[in-house]
Order: sequence, then structure tokens, then C-alpha cells
Amino acid sequence: MSSWWLTEDSPPEFAAVEVAEPDVEIVGAGITGISAALTLAAAGKRVRVHDARGVAEGASGRNGGFALRGGAMPYDRAREWLGAERAAEYWRLTEQALDRLAGFAGDALRRTGSLRLAADDEERVEIRAEFEALGEDGFEAEWRTHLVRGRFPAAIFHPDDAAVQPARLVRRLALHAAEAGVGIVERHRVESIEELDAEHVLVATDGYPSGLLGTLEGLIIPTRGQMLATEPIGELLFECPHYGRHGFDYWQQTPDGRILAGGFRDFALDSEFTADEVTTAPIQAVLESFVADLVGRPVEIACRSRLGRRRLLGPRQRARLPVRRPRRAGDARRRASAARHVRPAAAPAARGGGVLDQLRTLRCFTIPKLPPPHRAVTR
Repeated sequence: MSSWWLTEDSPPEFAAVEVAEPDVEIVGAGITGISAALTLAAAGKRVRVHDARGVAEGASGRNGGFALRGGAMPYDRAREWLGAERAAEYWRLTEQALDRLAGFAGDALRRTGSLRLAADDEERVEIRAEFEALGEDGFEAEWRTHLVRGRFPAAIFHPDDAAVQPARLVRRLALHAAEAGVGIVERHRVESIEELDAEHVLVATDGYPSGLLGTLEGLIIPTRGQMLATEPIGELLFECPHYGRHGFDYWQQTPDGRILAGGFRDFALDSEFTADEVTTAPIQAVLESFVADLVGRPVEIACRSRLGRRRLLGPRQRARLPVRRPRRAGDARRRASAARHVRPAAAPAARGGGVLDQLRTLRCFTIPKLPPPHRAVTR
């Protein structure tokens, strides 16, 4: 299994930096670990980074390639939870972070904007509430309707969001970090905290079990996501990242015409709470049909990939996690029926009969609410 992002560019050679007595050692050379290393080095700390693979070869090189402002929850709900002032401050902070990231990224980041889509009328009501809340607090956004040949009733366009080549982005950040004096040790698995020299250690391994967190280890729930990349198609259909159905489906088109699509974890949710680095036939079949519906014809698949995510939960949330109930009575039955009747990817995309239409009968599973931000980390 490969990642298109990782195969598109050859990995750079990082300057050999010897850090004899590091102040901080970081385990994990993805976006979190490398960004932390760069920030710590800018503050005058001596930093060494370790990764069992290479820079960006984990989840940071296997994802949808979106760089979006805001947090995991919609803005209107963030105002309710955090209060209007804190929510607005948080959103502005993410906008500033995106601007700063663009300054490092070069051609690894394109300010295309993004579209948060409503898959049905119920989701349309939800995103309309977010759109109005953004406008009330002075955040730029546009309301759009009848997207993807009328398949999606409405969407919020966020004009300053970006599409990224995530592997190239993280590798570029790592080059900056090495220039700032960070030592980067690739192909070295840290088996124990005791083998490290620094007094302070940051474990930044995302959803991958590290074995380094002691009693916290069991609180991290790895969650698999799956994607595919097509061969280039002849026309530009999607100018920016698209995501909908509460984030369960997402896709973008690269400058060379490829479509990269992911999601549909809820078609086989019980199998996706895992760190296994494999794709599965049921979800890949749905992805292929979904892309065929988006394009209007079957398309050739270039590669398939999985990405890692994590959810850090307290005991109460962990106890709730296995109980994933549909939002409405009968949803699980409709969802299972729709999954069984997804057309094979090789079948022609009939008008009104594809996965996009089938999704109108589905409702995503409700994931338990997380505790306040200082007690939970998601990615």
C-alpha cells in the first residue's frame, strides 16, 4: 500500500546535525513533531527528533491534504461551548496559523478556499447556522447552492482555506528545522523513554501506538481512514477541497487532474478503529463508486492508501466509544441496505442512481462528545 503524496516527490536529504545534549527529544517526525521542533529551536532549545520511518511517512503523508481554519466543531457550536469571544479568538488564531504555515510551505500549499457541503436538507440547516454565526462575528464566508450538478443542496465556501501536498509540506518544515539546528534521526524506533538523553520528551506519534506513554497508552484510540487517488482526468471539476456529510466524505483535485478522495468510514465503522495499515475492499469499493459518481464516469485508480488518526479520551468517553448509535431509528438498517447496493466501480454512473444519491438515506454515527479542549486532542 502506498500514498500518492509520498510517491510524488523524492524525500530530501536533511543536513546532518549533531545535537549532543538535547534539551528536548521528540518521537515522531510528522506535522506535529516537526512543527514542535521548529518552534522549540526558534526559542533557543536544543532539539533532536526521532522517527521509526522517515519524515512525513506516517499519517502526515497520508491524508486528505486540507489546511482549514477553525476547529473540529462548527463555529456556531463553538460559540455555544466556548462563548462568543473565546470562539472568535480561537478561529482568528487558526487563521493566523494558516498564514504562517503558508509562509513556510511554498508550492506545497495553494490558497484555493474550501467547500463544506451539505449532503441533505438536514445538514443544510446545520451549515446555514454556522454560516450565519461566522458572518455575525465578521468572518469571511460565502453561501453557495446546487453544487456538483445539483447533488449537494448547499455549501459554505471558506475563501482563505488551502489545499496542501502534505508530505512535501512537512518535509519542507523539516528542512527549516534542520537549518535551525534540529537533529533529525530517521529510521530509528524509540523503544523506551529511558534510551533518550533529554530531560523532556514529546511523543508525537498521532494514532500509532508508541509504547512510550505508560498509563496513557490505552487512552489513545487509533482510527483508520482510507483514500484513493485516480489517474489524471481530462477536465478540472473541483477547484478546491470539498468535504461533507459531517466530514465523513472528502475530496480534492490536484493541479495535474487527479482526484484524491477519502472517507466512508461509517460504512464499516467497527473495522476502522484500528492501527492496521491496510485498505479494505468494502470501503475502497464505495470510494471508487463515489468518485465515479462525482466525475460522471468510471475512472482509473492510481493508488490506494490509509491514513491514521487518533482520539484521546478519558475513561468515561472510552466507556461510551463502543456504543455507536445511529441518529434516528432505522438509520442503521438503511445504511446497511445502501452499503449492500453500492454499484461496482466499473458500472456506468446512472443519473440519480449512484453513491451520492444513496448517501441521502444515510445518517452518520454519532461519536461521543469529547471533554473540553485541555483534556482532549484530536487530529
